[in-house]
Amino acid sequence: MRGRKILLAAAACIALTGCQGRTGEEEKSSIRIGISLYRGDDTFINNIRWELEEKAKEYERRRGIKVTLDIQDAKGSQSTQNNQVERFVSLGCDVLCINPVDRMDASLIIDRAMTAGVPVVFFNRQPVEEDMNRWDRLYYIGVDARETAVLQGKIVVDLYQNRPEAVDLDGDGVVSYVLLEGESSHQDSLIRTEWSIQTLKDGGVPIEKITGGIANWERSQASALTEQWLSEYPDTIELVVSNNDDMALGAIDAMDRAGAEGINVVGIDGTIPGLEALENKKLLGTVSANKENYAGAMMELAAACALGEDLPAAYPLTDGTYYWVPQEILTLDQGESRDFKEN
Repeated sequence: MRGRKILLAAAACIALTGCQGRTGEEEKSSIRIGISLYRGDDTFINNIRWELEEKAKEYERRRGIKVTLDIQDAKGSQSTQNNQVERFVSLGCDVLCINPVDRMDASLIIDRAMTAGVPVVFFNRQPVEEDMNRWDRLYYIGVDARETAVLQGKIVVDLYQNRPEAVDLDGDGVVSYVLLEGESSHQDSLIRTEWSIQTLKDGGVPIEKITGGIANWERSQASALTEQWLSEYPDTIELVVSNNDDMALGAIDAMDRAGAEGINVVGIDGTIPGLEALENKKLLGTVSANKENYAGAMMELAAACALGEDLPAAYPLTDGTYYWVPQEILTLDQGESRDFKEN
């Protein structure tokens, strides 16, 4: 009986520190990871995909284990994504990495994964807590949306405190702004909107909202909205607060067409096109998640799950479930330097 208790305790320890998939007890020479993207044309998601592919190659070289990434585009359809998950399971994927189309409707994905015993690493679009608590093989990788928003607001606050005339363009003591929001159902959009504006208020920037609109993270939609606002409120807009870089770039496109100059635009994501706009002094600043760290966490956590190994110590999980990717502010120096300044 004493020996049995020791064995049970040892098993409990393994359950707490490891991520065992269906074949966790077998020595594997290859792993297959099923990856579903909510939309393959999303710039930020594409940046993460590219980094993940590089991390998979690096993992193969380091561990001598073949990594197959089966990457599918759900094209904004939850039904399509559910079918992709079914296919991943039927093909024998060892672990799933899912960027959910609808964060409120991840239950079918979780049901199928639990039935098949396949761990799931959600990323970028966080399922509701109730779903995440259903199983101990569900994980989430993403950024802390409140931190993102506070950092975005800080870009404007810092500039205003150092050079108020660079933000209050007409010198009337009020900074008139417009707001470009992502999907109404996306938790990051809601939190970014609330806390970026709150940070401006807390930082003493005298803001006044002119208008705002939902552009669903898309450059073209943001461009159309901004073009309309520039026409309706000529010579009034001083600041564009955007929930992501793509929409910020859409605003810049509209301003370029209208010949509107000097309006400050802030984004989020630190995408490659966003950084190009930053270098060209069209974007005031952006908040960037460390994409190499982001993809590294996905690869290492997914591989540990696939191989039944201990979870990677380099990417500590909050509550054993969540990994929050580090973030940083990216702006240009206020002088002539073109190097990025990290705060």
